[in-house]
Amino acid sequence: MAGEHVIRVVGSNWGSSLPRRSASGIAGAALLVASGSIHLDLYLTGYRSIPTIGWLFLLQVIAAYVLAVAILLTGHWLAAASGAAFALGTLGGYLLSLKVGLFGFTEVRTTAGIVAGIIDVAAFAALAIAALTALTTATVTARTTAAATDQDPGRRRVPAVAATAVVSVVALALLGAAVATPKAAPAASVTAGAQLLKARPIGGMEVLTNASGLTLYSFAPDTPSRSACYGSCAAYWPPVPGNVSAGPGVTGAIGSIKRTGGSTQATYDGHPLYTYIGDSAPGQDSGNNLNLNGGLWRDVPVAAAG
Repeated sequence: MAGEHVIRVVGSNWGSSLPRRSASGIAGAALLVASGSIHLDLYLTGYRSIPTIGWLFLLQVIAAYVLAVAILLTGHWLAAASGAAFALGTLGGYLLSLKVGLFGFTEVRTTAGIVAGIIDVAAFAALAIAALTALTTATVTARTTAAATDQDPGRRRVPAVAATAVVSVVALALLGAAVATPKAAPAASVTAGAQLLKARPIGGMEVLTNASGLTLYSFAPDTPSRSACYGSCAAYWPPVPGNVSAGPGVTGAIGSIKRTGGSTQATYDGHPLYTYIGDSAPGQDSGNNLNLNGGLWRDVPVAAAG
């Protein structure tokens, strides 16, 4: 009997030591993983090459996964509250980059971005509720005398839950307004005279650059007479205006095509030309060999470096 009593006591203590995981906490952790996974995919398929933004995406992925694990393992209100604040902060960063730009990078409206934004709002709501639930439970457990006098301790959560709902609705409204009216991508400047295309050595090859020395790219789905890059694609890969001419060392055929809307785009040896938003200075070719926006991007060789 004594042995049975000890086993029961030990079993009871072990069970009480396990963290309590609410349904909202589990859902919030899963949503953090979903948001982090979307950012990981974007990081691997192009964002890693964007200065500062690439590192921020990687940190977002790591933080989302770490917070999700902490929430599931501890069930602590502070972990859930941190996850809620993180989700709201991630959404805020997306809205800033979409409307005004962030660290010199202007986001464009994409399905992945919209889905991630909605997930962030849902994660905030779920984790805020989880934090309130865990905090209320901890407070009531610590104050046994208060539990006796307070017939409905959950009643104190009502204002906080209402505030969470209001913040979530406002966040969704801001997201909807931002994706409905994103900041327009800066128009390519066109000067009176033709801009010289140049040759620049990068990675043992002479590659084509624009007048500012930025690497130029070709897009595999294009044809000599048609560009396949429009919408969000053209925001990441701005087409080179058609008023260009060959500079020293540029021996290929220079031409142009007409884009939808009436503008012209320069071509080189039958390839429509683009710059990449991830390149910020001459000598960079971070867009080379990226499979993004529906096809492979390659820098444009001029001739083998001798």
